[in-house]
Amino acid sequence: MGLSLTGLMACGAGGGNGNKIDSTSTAAATADSSWSLTPTDSATTISDSLKLPGGFTATTLVANLGRTRHIAVAPNGAVFVKLSKLQDGKGIYRLTDTNGDGKADKSFGFGNYTGTGIAIRDGYLYASSDTCVYRYKLDKDFNVIDPNHPEKIVTGLLARGEHEPKAITLDYSGNLYVNIGAYSNACQLQDRTKGSPGQRPCPILDSAGGIWQFKADVPNQTYGDDHRYATGLRNVVGFDWNQQTNSLFVMQHGRDQLHDLFPDIWDTKQSAELPAECMYELHKGSDCGYPYIFYDQFQHKKILAPEYGGDGKKTAGDSAQDPVMAFPGHLAPDGLLFYTGSQFPAKYKNGAFIAFHGSWNRAPEPQEGFFVVFAPFENGKPTGKWEIFANNFSGGDAQTASGRADHRPCGLAQGPDGSIYVTDDSKGFVWKISYKQ
Repeated sequence: MGLSLTGLMACGAGGGNGNKIDSTSTAAATADSSWSLTPTDSATTISDSLKLPGGFTATTLVANLGRTRHIAVAPNGAVFVKLSKLQDGKGIYRLTDTNGDGKADKSFGFGNYTGTGIAIRDGYLYASSDTCVYRYKLDKDFNVIDPNHPEKIVTGLLARGEHEPKAITLDYSGNLYVNIGAYSNACQLQDRTKGSPGQRPCPILDSAGGIWQFKADVPNQTYGDDHRYATGLRNVVGFDWNQQTNSLFVMQHGRDQLHDLFPDIWDTKQSAELPAECMYELHKGSDCGYPYIFYDQFQHKKILAPEYGGDGKKTAGDSAQDPVMAFPGHLAPDGLLFYTGSQFPAKYKNGAFIAFHGSWNRAPEPQEGFFVVFAPFENGKPTGKWEIFANNFSGGDAQTASGRADHRPCGLAQGPDGSIYVTDDSKGFVWKISYKQ
Protein backbone atom coordinates (compact mmCIF):
# COMPACT_ATOMS: atom_id res chain seq x y z
CA MET A 1 0.00 0.00 0.00
CA GLY A 2 1.45 3.35 -1.01
CA LEU A 3 1.46 6.45 1.13
CA SER A 4 0.68 9.97 -0.02
CA LEU A 5 2.96 12.50 1.63
CA THR A 6 0.80 15.45 0.61
CA GLY A 7 -0.01 17.58 3.62
CA LEU A 8 2.38 15.88 6.03
CA MET A 9 3.86 18.28 8.55
CA ALA A 10 7.22 18.42 10.27
CA CYS A 11 7.87 19.16 13.93
CA GLY A 12 9.87 22.11 15.09
CA ALA A 13 7.98 25.04 13.58
CA GLY A 14 5.95 27.37 15.74
CA GLY A 15 2.56 28.82 14.98
CA GLY A 16 -0.93 27.40 14.96
CA ASN A 17 0.10 23.79 15.37
CA GLY A 18 2.15 24.63 18.45
CA ASN A 19 5.19 22.55 17.57
CA LYS A 20 7.93 24.96 18.70
CA ILE A 21 10.04 23.74 21.61
CA ASP A 22 11.83 26.09 24.01
CA SER A 23 15.52 26.37 23.23
CA THR A 24 16.91 26.52 26.76
CA SER A 25 17.59 23.58 29.05
CA THR A 26 16.75 23.23 32.73
CA ALA A 27 17.30 20.70 35.43
CA ALA A 28 14.43 18.65 36.88
CA ALA A 29 11.39 20.92 36.90
CA THR A 30 9.50 21.34 40.16
CA ALA A 31 8.84 25.08 40.40
CA ASP A 32 5.46 26.65 41.12
CA SER A 33 3.55 28.39 38.37
CA SER A 34 2.92 32.12 38.46
CA TRP A 35 -0.87 31.88 38.58
CA SER A 36 -3.20 30.83 41.37
CA LEU A 37 -4.29 27.20 41.59
CA THR A 38 -6.77 27.68 44.41
CA PRO A 39 -10.27 26.67 43.24
CA THR A 40 -12.89 29.29 44.09
CA ASP A 41 -16.04 28.72 46.11
CA SER A 42 -17.94 28.48 42.84
CA ALA A 43 -15.60 25.70 41.70
CA THR A 44 -16.38 23.79 44.88
CA THR A 45 -20.08 24.31 44.24
CA ILE A 46 -19.69 22.88 40.74
CA SER A 47 -17.98 19.74 42.02
CA ASP A 48 -20.71 19.34 44.64
CA SER A 49 -23.37 19.62 41.94
CA LEU A 50 -22.09 16.67 39.92
CA LYS A 51 -24.50 13.76 40.07
CA LEU A 52 -22.72 10.57 41.15
CA PRO A 53 -23.76 7.17 42.53
CA GLY A 54 -24.08 6.81 46.30
CA GLY A 55 -20.78 6.84 48.18
CA PHE A 56 -18.93 8.80 45.48
CA THR A 57 -17.74 12.37 45.89
CA ALA A 58 -16.02 14.82 43.56
CA THR A 59 -13.44 17.47 44.41
CA THR A 60 -12.09 20.14 42.09
CA LEU A 61 -8.38 19.50 41.66
CA VAL A 62 -7.92 22.67 39.60
CA ALA A 63 -10.18 25.25 37.94
CA ASN A 64 -9.74 27.51 34.92
CA LEU A 65 -6.53 25.85 33.79
CA GLY A 66 -7.44 26.19 30.13
CA ARG A 67 -8.70 23.67 27.62
CA THR A 68 -7.66 20.54 29.50
CA ARG A 69 -7.73 17.52 27.21
CA HIS A 70 -6.19 14.20 28.22
CA ILE A 71 -4.61 13.47 31.58
CA ALA A 72 -2.06 11.07 33.10
CA VAL A 73 -1.38 10.36 36.78
CA ALA A 74 2.01 9.19 38.02
CA PRO A 75 2.40 6.42 40.64
CA ASN A 76 3.17 9.09 43.27
CA GLY A 77 -0.02 11.02 42.48
CA ALA A 78 1.47 13.80 40.34
CA VAL A 79 -1.03 14.78 37.65
CA PHE A 80 -0.01 15.74 34.11
CA VAL A 81 -2.57 17.54 31.94
CA LYS A 82 -2.35 18.30 28.21
CA LEU A 83 -3.92 21.51 26.93
CA SER A 84 -5.35 22.32 23.50
CA LYS A 85 -4.79 26.03 24.16
CA LEU A 86 -1.68 27.42 25.84
CA GLN A 87 -1.97 28.64 29.42
CA ASP A 88 0.73 31.22 30.20
CA GLY A 89 2.53 29.97 27.13
CA LYS A 90 2.61 26.33 28.23
CA GLY A 91 0.75 23.30 26.90
CA ILE A 92 1.43 20.75 29.68
CA TYR A 93 0.98 21.19 33.43
CA ARG A 94 2.25 19.02 36.25
CA LEU A 95 -0.08 19.40 39.24
CA THR A 96 0.42 18.17 42.79
CA ASP A 97 -1.75 18.15 45.89
CA THR A 98 0.80 18.45 48.69
CA ASN A 99 -1.60 18.58 51.66
CA GLY A 100 -4.03 15.86 50.64
CA ASP A 101 -7.16 18.00 50.46
CA GLY A 102 -7.90 16.98 46.85
CA LYS A 103 -6.90 20.36 45.43
CA ALA A 104 -3.72 21.07 43.50
CA ASP A 105 -1.53 23.61 45.30
CA LYS A 106 1.64 23.30 43.23
CA SER A 107 2.15 23.29 39.47
CA PHE A 108 4.76 23.47 36.77
CA GLY A 109 4.06 24.32 33.14
CA PHE A 110 6.23 23.32 30.18
CA GLY A 111 6.04 22.42 26.50
CA ASN A 112 4.92 25.41 24.44
CA TYR A 113 2.79 23.42 22.00
CA THR A 114 -0.88 22.53 22.09
CA GLY A 115 -2.40 19.08 21.66
CA THR A 116 -4.44 16.31 23.25
CA GLY A 117 -2.50 13.16 24.07
CA ILE A 118 -0.51 12.43 27.22
CA ALA A 119 0.64 9.20 28.89
CA ILE A 120 3.21 7.83 31.35
CA ARG A 121 5.10 4.58 30.82
CA ASP A 122 8.43 3.15 32.01
CA GLY A 123 9.89 6.36 33.40
CA TYR A 124 8.83 8.63 30.54
CA LEU A 125 6.07 11.14 29.90
CA TYR A 126 4.66 11.06 26.35
CA ALA A 127 2.75 14.03 24.91
CA SER A 128 1.38 14.89 21.48
CA SER A 129 0.88 17.98 19.39
CA ASP A 130 -1.34 17.77 16.31
CA THR A 131 1.64 16.64 14.21
CA CYS A 132 4.16 15.00 16.56
CA VAL A 133 4.62 12.84 19.64
CA TYR A 134 7.33 13.76 22.17
CA ARG A 135 8.66 12.06 25.28
CA TYR A 136 10.29 13.45 28.41
CA LYS A 137 12.51 11.55 30.84
CA LEU A 138 11.17 11.54 34.42
CA ASP A 139 13.20 11.31 37.63
CA LYS A 140 12.38 9.06 40.57
CA ASP A 141 9.84 11.58 41.85
CA PHE A 142 8.21 11.87 38.41
CA ASN A 143 9.53 15.35 37.75
CA VAL A 144 10.43 16.14 34.16
CA ILE A 145 14.23 16.16 33.96
CA ASP A 146 14.67 18.36 30.90
CA PRO A 147 11.34 19.97 29.97
CA ASN A 148 12.76 22.04 27.12
CA HIS A 149 14.39 19.21 25.17
CA PRO A 150 12.00 16.30 24.70
CA GLU A 151 12.76 13.54 22.24
CA LYS A 152 10.73 13.57 19.05
CA ILE A 153 9.40 10.02 18.87
CA VAL A 154 6.98 10.51 15.96
CA THR A 155 7.11 13.38 13.47
CA GLY A 156 5.24 14.60 10.42
CA LEU A 157 1.72 13.44 11.27
CA LEU A 158 -1.12 14.65 9.07
CA ALA A 159 -3.10 17.72 10.20
CA ARG A 160 -5.62 19.12 7.73
CA GLY A 161 -8.01 21.14 9.88
CA GLU A 162 -10.51 18.40 10.78
CA HIS A 163 -10.08 15.72 13.44
CA GLU A 164 -6.52 16.92 14.05
CA PRO A 165 -5.98 15.95 17.75
CA LYS A 166 -3.58 13.05 18.14
CA ALA A 167 -4.72 10.88 21.02
CA ILE A 168 -2.10 8.39 22.20
CA THR A 169 -1.80 5.32 24.38
CA LEU A 170 0.84 2.66 25.04
CA ASP A 171 0.83 -1.08 25.59
CA TYR A 172 3.14 -2.95 27.96
CA SER A 173 5.43 -4.30 25.26
CA GLY A 174 7.12 -1.08 24.18
CA ASN A 175 4.62 0.14 21.60
CA LEU A 176 2.97 3.54 21.14
CA TYR A 177 -0.41 3.94 19.41
CA VAL A 178 -1.50 7.17 17.72
CA ASN A 179 -4.90 8.06 16.31
CA ILE A 180 -4.88 9.91 12.99
CA GLY A 181 -8.42 11.10 12.35
CA ALA A 182 -9.95 11.31 8.89
CA TYR A 183 -10.05 14.84 7.54
CA SER A 184 -13.55 14.22 6.20
CA ASN A 185 -17.08 13.33 7.23
CA ALA A 186 -17.65 10.46 4.79
CA CYS A 187 -14.88 10.66 2.15
CA GLN A 188 -17.06 12.43 -0.41
CA LEU A 189 -15.50 14.12 -3.43
CA GLN A 190 -16.73 17.37 -1.84
CA ASP A 191 -16.90 17.01 1.90
CA ARG A 192 -20.30 17.51 3.55
CA THR A 193 -21.91 18.39 0.20
CA LYS A 194 -25.33 17.12 -0.76
CA GLY A 195 -25.17 14.91 -3.85
CA SER A 196 -21.41 14.44 -3.79
CA PRO A 197 -20.52 10.72 -4.07
CA GLY A 198 -18.15 8.82 -1.85
CA GLN A 199 -14.71 7.98 -3.18
CA ARG A 200 -13.80 4.32 -3.66
CA PRO A 201 -11.14 3.54 -2.73
CA CYS A 202 -11.09 6.30 -0.15
CA PRO A 203 -7.73 8.10 -0.58
CA ILE A 204 -7.84 9.38 2.99
CA LEU A 205 -7.14 5.93 4.38
CA ASP A 206 -3.50 5.90 3.22
CA SER A 207 -2.50 8.37 5.94
CA ALA A 208 -5.54 8.91 8.20
CA GLY A 209 -8.73 7.26 9.40
CA GLY A 210 -6.99 4.73 11.61
CA ILE A 211 -4.49 3.87 14.33
CA TRP A 212 -0.75 3.79 13.73
CA GLN A 213 1.70 1.84 15.92
CA PHE A 214 5.23 3.01 16.65
CA LYS A 215 8.07 1.92 18.91
CA ALA A 216 7.91 3.88 22.15
CA ASP A 217 11.70 4.36 22.38
CA VAL A 218 12.74 5.07 18.76
CA PRO A 219 13.13 8.72 17.75
CA ASN A 220 11.96 10.42 14.55
CA GLN A 221 9.57 7.74 13.32
CA THR A 222 6.97 8.71 10.72
CA TYR A 223 4.45 7.11 8.39
CA GLY A 224 4.99 3.80 6.69
CA ASP A 225 2.99 0.69 5.89
CA ASP A 226 4.69 -1.21 8.69
CA HIS A 227 3.29 1.27 11.23
CA ARG A 228 -0.39 0.98 10.29
CA TYR A 229 -2.21 -0.96 13.03
CA ALA A 230 -5.91 -0.53 12.22
CA THR A 231 -7.96 1.26 9.58
CA GLY A 232 -11.56 2.21 8.81
CA LEU A 233 -11.97 4.45 11.87
CA ARG A 234 -13.29 7.95 11.20
CA ASN A 235 -11.84 9.47 14.36
CA VAL A 236 -10.73 8.12 17.72
CA VAL A 237 -10.08 10.39 20.70
CA GLY A 238 -10.76 8.01 23.59
CA PHE A 239 -8.77 4.78 23.66
CA ASP A 240 -7.01 2.63 26.22
CA TRP A 241 -4.95 -0.54 26.46
CA ASN A 242 -6.99 -3.21 28.24
CA GLN A 243 -4.64 -5.13 30.53
CA GLN A 244 -7.13 -7.94 31.06
CA THR A 245 -7.33 -8.77 27.35
CA ASN A 246 -3.90 -7.38 26.43
CA SER A 247 -5.50 -5.53 23.52
CA LEU A 248 -6.38 -2.05 22.31
CA PHE A 249 -9.90 -0.70 22.73
CA VAL A 250 -11.09 2.47 21.00
CA MET A 251 -14.17 4.70 20.84
CA GLN A 252 -15.02 5.94 17.35
CA HIS A 253 -16.73 9.24 16.55
CA GLY A 254 -19.43 8.33 14.02
CA ARG A 255 -20.18 10.31 10.86
CA ASP A 256 -22.52 13.32 10.74
CA GLN A 257 -25.40 14.78 8.73
CA LEU A 258 -27.45 11.82 7.54
CA HIS A 259 -30.59 13.97 7.33
CA ASP A 260 -28.84 17.07 6.01
CA LEU A 261 -27.32 15.17 3.09
CA PHE A 262 -30.01 12.50 2.59
CA PRO A 263 -33.36 13.88 3.82
CA ASP A 264 -35.28 11.37 1.69
CA ILE A 265 -33.83 8.49 3.76
CA TRP A 266 -33.49 9.80 7.33
CA ASP A 267 -35.62 12.27 9.27
CA THR A 268 -34.16 14.62 11.87
CA LYS A 269 -34.83 12.28 14.80
CA GLN A 270 -33.16 9.34 13.08
CA SER A 271 -30.24 11.54 12.10
CA ALA A 272 -29.86 12.70 15.70
CA GLU A 273 -29.50 9.13 16.92
CA LEU A 274 -27.54 7.55 14.05
CA PRO A 275 -24.98 6.25 13.52
CA ALA A 276 -23.83 4.69 16.77
CA GLU A 277 -20.73 5.81 18.60
CA CYS A 278 -18.92 2.47 18.69
CA MET A 279 -16.36 0.74 20.88
CA TYR A 280 -14.02 -1.63 19.05
CA GLU A 281 -11.39 -4.08 20.22
CA LEU A 282 -8.52 -3.80 17.77
CA HIS A 283 -5.72 -6.06 16.68
CA LYS A 284 -3.06 -5.69 13.99
CA GLY A 285 -4.87 -5.41 10.65
CA SER A 286 -8.30 -4.55 12.05
CA ASP A 287 -10.68 -2.79 9.64
CA CYS A 288 -13.81 -1.16 11.07
CA GLY A 289 -15.29 -0.21 7.72
CA TYR A 290 -15.24 3.60 7.53
CA PRO A 291 -16.25 5.32 5.26
CA TYR A 292 -18.12 2.59 3.41
CA ILE A 293 -20.35 1.51 6.30
CA PHE A 294 -21.69 2.69 9.63
CA TYR A 295 -23.24 0.81 12.53
CA ASP A 296 -27.00 1.11 13.22
CA GLN A 297 -27.59 0.29 16.88
CA PHE A 298 -31.33 -0.14 16.35
CA GLN A 299 -31.06 -2.69 13.55
CA HIS A 300 -27.86 -4.13 15.08
CA LYS A 301 -26.34 -4.15 11.61
CA LYS A 302 -23.51 -2.69 9.57
CA ILE A 303 -25.24 -0.42 7.06
CA LEU A 304 -23.94 0.62 3.65
CA ALA A 305 -23.19 4.36 3.73
CA PRO A 306 -25.49 6.42 1.50
CA GLU A 307 -22.55 7.99 -0.35
CA TYR A 308 -21.84 4.47 -1.63
CA GLY A 309 -25.40 3.55 -2.60
CA GLY A 310 -26.92 2.79 0.78
CA ASP A 311 -30.60 3.37 1.54
CA GLY A 312 -30.61 2.89 5.31
CA LYS A 313 -31.41 -0.82 4.97
CA LYS A 314 -28.70 -2.31 2.77
CA THR A 315 -26.01 -4.04 4.78
CA ALA A 316 -22.34 -4.23 3.86
CA GLY A 317 -18.90 -4.67 5.35
CA ASP A 318 -18.91 -8.42 5.87
CA SER A 319 -15.15 -8.29 6.43
CA ALA A 320 -15.33 -5.28 8.77
CA GLN A 321 -15.33 -5.74 12.52
CA ASP A 322 -18.48 -5.59 14.58
CA PRO A 323 -18.33 -3.21 17.53
CA VAL A 324 -17.97 -4.48 21.06
CA MET A 325 -20.55 -1.94 22.22
CA ALA A 326 -22.72 0.69 20.53
CA PHE A 327 -23.85 3.97 22.08
CA PRO A 328 -26.26 6.68 20.85
CA GLY A 329 -25.05 8.85 18.02
CA HIS A 330 -23.17 12.16 18.22
CA LEU A 331 -22.26 12.02 21.92
CA ALA A 332 -18.55 12.45 21.10
CA PRO A 333 -16.61 9.89 23.20
CA ASP A 334 -13.36 11.66 24.06
CA GLY A 335 -12.06 9.56 26.96
CA LEU A 336 -11.82 5.81 27.65
CA LEU A 337 -10.45 4.20 30.82
CA PHE A 338 -10.47 0.58 31.93
CA TYR A 339 -10.62 0.65 35.71
CA THR A 340 -8.02 -1.54 37.45
CA GLY A 341 -8.16 -0.04 40.94
CA SER A 342 -9.61 -1.39 44.18
CA GLN A 343 -11.09 1.75 45.75
CA PHE A 344 -14.39 1.53 43.89
CA PRO A 345 -16.94 -1.24 44.53
CA ALA A 346 -16.22 -4.61 42.94
CA LYS A 347 -18.59 -4.13 40.00
CA TYR A 348 -16.30 -1.45 38.58
CA LYS A 349 -13.22 -3.67 38.42
CA ASN A 350 -11.98 -4.04 34.83
CA GLY A 351 -15.00 -2.14 33.51
CA ALA A 352 -14.89 0.82 31.14
CA PHE A 353 -15.45 4.48 31.94
CA ILE A 354 -16.20 6.66 28.89
CA ALA A 355 -16.26 10.46 28.85
CA PHE A 356 -18.79 11.80 26.35
CA HIS A 357 -17.89 15.34 25.35
CA GLY A 358 -21.42 16.09 24.14
CA SER A 359 -23.14 16.69 20.83
CA TRP A 360 -23.42 19.73 18.57
CA ASN A 361 -25.28 18.23 15.63
CA ARG A 362 -28.57 16.73 16.83
CA ALA A 363 -30.69 19.82 16.09
CA PRO A 364 -33.60 20.33 15.86
CA GLU A 365 -33.63 17.51 18.42
CA PRO A 366 -32.15 18.38 21.84
CA GLN A 367 -28.40 18.02 22.22
CA GLU A 368 -27.20 15.19 24.44
CA GLY A 369 -24.18 13.80 26.26
CA PHE A 370 -21.88 15.83 28.55
CA PHE A 371 -21.51 12.91 30.97
CA VAL A 372 -19.28 10.00 31.98
CA VAL A 373 -20.72 6.51 31.63
CA PHE A 374 -19.70 3.16 33.03
CA ALA A 375 -19.91 -0.15 31.15
CA PRO A 376 -19.35 -3.36 33.17
CA PHE A 377 -16.91 -5.91 31.73
CA GLU A 378 -15.92 -9.42 32.70
CA ASN A 379 -13.15 -11.43 31.05
CA GLY A 380 -12.74 -8.63 28.56
CA LYS A 381 -16.38 -8.64 27.40
CA PRO A 382 -19.30 -6.33 28.24
CA THR A 383 -21.63 -8.00 30.74
CA GLY A 384 -24.56 -5.62 30.95
CA LYS A 385 -26.06 -2.30 30.03
CA TRP A 386 -24.01 0.84 30.36
CA GLU A 387 -25.11 3.45 32.87
CA ILE A 388 -24.48 7.14 33.42
CA PHE A 389 -21.89 7.40 36.19
CA ALA A 390 -21.22 11.15 36.44
CA ASN A 391 -23.62 13.77 35.14
CA ASN A 392 -24.60 17.45 35.32
CA PHE A 393 -21.33 18.71 33.85
CA SER A 394 -23.45 20.79 31.49
CA GLY A 395 -25.09 22.76 34.32
CA GLY A 396 -28.64 21.53 33.79
CA ASP A 397 -31.18 20.23 31.31
CA ALA A 398 -31.49 23.53 29.46
CA GLN A 399 -27.74 23.78 28.86
CA THR A 400 -27.65 20.16 27.72
CA ALA A 401 -30.52 20.55 25.26
CA SER A 402 -29.08 23.74 23.76
CA GLY A 403 -25.52 22.42 23.62
CA ARG A 404 -24.30 25.45 25.59
CA ALA A 405 -22.80 23.29 28.31
CA ASP A 406 -20.88 24.85 31.19
CA HIS A 407 -18.40 21.96 31.16
CA ARG A 408 -17.59 19.18 28.71
CA PRO A 409 -15.87 16.04 30.06
CA CYS A 410 -12.93 14.94 27.95
CA GLY A 411 -10.03 13.04 29.51
CA LEU A 412 -9.99 10.21 32.08
CA ALA A 413 -7.22 8.79 34.23
CA GLN A 414 -6.87 6.57 37.29
CA GLY A 415 -4.91 7.67 40.34
CA PRO A 416 -2.67 5.39 42.42
CA ASP A 417 -5.29 5.37 45.21
CA GLY A 418 -7.96 4.07 42.83
CA SER A 419 -9.77 7.37 42.37
CA ILE A 420 -10.40 8.65 38.84
CA TYR A 421 -9.81 12.06 37.29
CA VAL A 422 -12.00 13.81 34.72
CA THR A 423 -10.96 16.83 32.66
CA ASP A 424 -13.13 19.58 31.16
CA ASP A 425 -11.92 21.22 27.96
CA SER A 426 -14.45 24.03 28.11
CA LYS A 427 -13.36 25.92 31.23
CA GLY A 428 -10.31 23.96 32.29
CA PHE A 429 -11.54 22.09 35.35
CA VAL A 430 -10.10 18.80 36.57
CA TRP A 431 -12.15 16.75 39.03
CA LYS A 432 -11.07 13.88 41.25
CA ILE A 433 -13.84 11.35 41.92
CA SER A 434 -13.41 9.11 44.96
CA TYR A 435 -15.42 6.47 46.79
CA LYS A 436 -15.81 5.98 50.50
CA GLN A 437 -18.12 3.32 51.88
